[in-house]
Amino acid sequence: MRGAKSAKWVVGAIVVALAATACGGGGDDDGNGEAASKEKGKPAGYVSIDVGEPQKPLIPADTNESLGSYVIQSVFTQLLDFDAQGKIVYTNAESVKTTDSKTWTVKLKQGWKFHDGTPVTAESYVKAWNWYANIKNNQQNAFWFEDIAGYADVHPEKGDPKSDEMSGLKVVDDNTFTIELSGPVPYFEYKLGYATFAPLPEVFYKDTKAFGQAPVGNGPYIFEKWDHKKLIRVKANPDYQGPNKAKNKGVLFKNYATIEAAYQDLLSGNLDMIRQVGPKDLPKYKQDLGDRAIDQPYAAIQSLVPTFYSKTFKDIDPKVLQGLSMGIDRDTITKTVLNGTRKPATSFTPPGVVGNQDLGTDVFSFDAAKAKSLVTEGGGVPGNKIWIQYNADGGHKEWVTAVCESIRNSTGVDCVPDAKPDFQTDLEARDNDQVKSMYRGGWVADYPLNVNFMRELYGTTAEANNGRFSDKAVDAAFKKGDNAATLDESIAAYQEAEKLLLTKMPAIPLWEYKTNGGYSKAVDNVTVDFHGDYNITEVTVAK
Repeated sequence: MRGAKSAKWVVGAIVVALAATACGGGGDDDGNGEAASKEKGKPAGYVSIDVGEPQKPLIPADTNESLGSYVIQSVFTQLLDFDAQGKIVYTNAESVKTTDSKTWTVKLKQGWKFHDGTPVTAESYVKAWNWYANIKNNQQNAFWFEDIAGYADVHPEKGDPKSDEMSGLKVVDDNTFTIELSGPVPYFEYKLGYATFAPLPEVFYKDTKAFGQAPVGNGPYIFEKWDHKKLIRVKANPDYQGPNKAKNKGVLFKNYATIEAAYQDLLSGNLDMIRQVGPKDLPKYKQDLGDRAIDQPYAAIQSLVPTFYSKTFKDIDPKVLQGLSMGIDRDTITKTVLNGTRKPATSFTPPGVVGNQDLGTDVFSFDAAKAKSLVTEGGGVPGNKIWIQYNADGGHKEWVTAVCESIRNSTGVDCVPDAKPDFQTDLEARDNDQVKSMYRGGWVADYPLNVNFMRELYGTTAEANNGRFSDKAVDAAFKKGDNAATLDESIAAYQEAEKLLLTKMPAIPLWEYKTNGGYSKAVDNVTVDFHGDYNITEVTVAK
C-alpha cells in the first residue's frame, strides 16, 4: 500500500515518499505549561512528527498512502497487527479461526468502545466492510474485500450493485461474525492487519463527508483537529484497551514545504521526529544527531512504474523495460547520491517479508551494452523519450536526475525528470491516468508476505495498479497462489509468479528502503517498526 500498518503499533504507508509534505505549521497553545521543547504551540506532553497533507478524507478504506495512513492508524484499530518479526498479534480480535481457509470466524474482545462511547461490535465491522466494498461509495481500497463471497454483488464490473451486503459476512452475536470467502485463501488472516479493515461507528453513516474531516475511531488516539496543509492533531485515548496504549499525551502531524525545512526544524528543536532525511542532508545527519540518528532497513521497495496506457509504454515489448532497467547504475547511485543508505534490489519484494527471494537475474544489474541491445531488440521507445514523475517535496530530485542520466548515457533514450509540486498532486496524476510515461513508485508492506508486493500491485483489478498493467498469465499465477491448500504453498506459488513477473516487467525495481531519520533531544523511546515507521505510541517526552 501507499502506506502500511505497523509492526509495533504504528502506521505506514503504501507508496513510499522519502518524506512527502507541504507547508510549515504549528498548533495552538493549550496553556498548560511545562513545554518539553522549543516547539511553539505544542501542548505539554505531546510529540511531533513530519507527516504531510493526506490525499483523501480520513476514512480507512479511502486511505492508501503513507501520509493519511499515519493518522488513520493513530485513530483506528483493526482486528490484528504484527510484531517486530511479522508475526500476528491480536488487537481488537480475541481470535480469528478457520479450518478450511474459506470460512473464518472472528471473535472480538469485549468492552471495546469508539471514541464517542458507543460499543465496537461485530456489526461495526460487517456494516463497515459492506459500505467500503460498495461501488457506489467509491472507496480506493474496495478491492481488498474482493475475496469475500458476494463482493461482485456490491461491486460489479459494470452497472449498479445488486445488493448492499456481501453474502459472505454474517453477524453471529455482538462479539462474533463469520467471513465466507469465494474460495480458500490461506493468507487471508494476514490481510486483516491492514487498516482498511477497521470498523466504523454508527455516527459515520449520518454524515460521511463530515466524518472524513473529523473521524471517530476506536484507536489509541482521539482526533482533535485538522488545519489543512498545516497540521493534524490527535490526543491520547485514556480509555483505550489495546496493547498499544499511548505513552504520550498526543501527537502533532506537521506539514512542511520541503524535507529540508523539516530537518532544519528538527535541528532547532521545533520538531521531534523526522521520518526521512533528504539526500542533501544524508552525508551529515549522523554527525548532526549522534545517537539520535536512525539508520534501519524495513520492508519496502522503490521502483519505477511504467504506465501502460501511455503513448510511451502502450503495447511495449518487455525487453525494452528490461533494457531500461539494465541501463540504471544502481550501485553507483545508491553509494553516491543516496550516500550508501539504500541497497540495490534483487527482486520485486524486499527482505523482511516471507517469500522474499533473490531472482538471480542480471535484469537488475547495470550493463550499458546489453541495456542498449535489449531496447533495440524490443523495438525501442516511441519517440525515444521517457519521463519519470516524482513529488518535488519528498527529496527525490537528486536520485531521479541520476537515474535519468544513467538511462540516457547507457541506452541513448532521452530521460526527463517530471516533478510534481507535492505528493498529493503526484498521487492524483497517477489515480487519474495522467502520468506521461512512468512514475516513482514505492511500496511498504501492509502484511509481511511476498503476496502483498505482487497481487496488490500488479493484479488487473488491484487498486494500487496505477500503471494499469494487465496480464492473464500473471493473474492466473496469482490465483493459483490464492487458492493453494496451505500458507506455505501459497507463498511458494507467489515465488513462481514473481519469476513470471520478471519476463513481463510491470515495474523496474530499484532498491530496498531504509529509514534514515532521527529525533530531537525533547523525546525518548523512539523506535522504528517492521514497516519503517515510528512506534508513535511508545514515544515519551524527555524528562
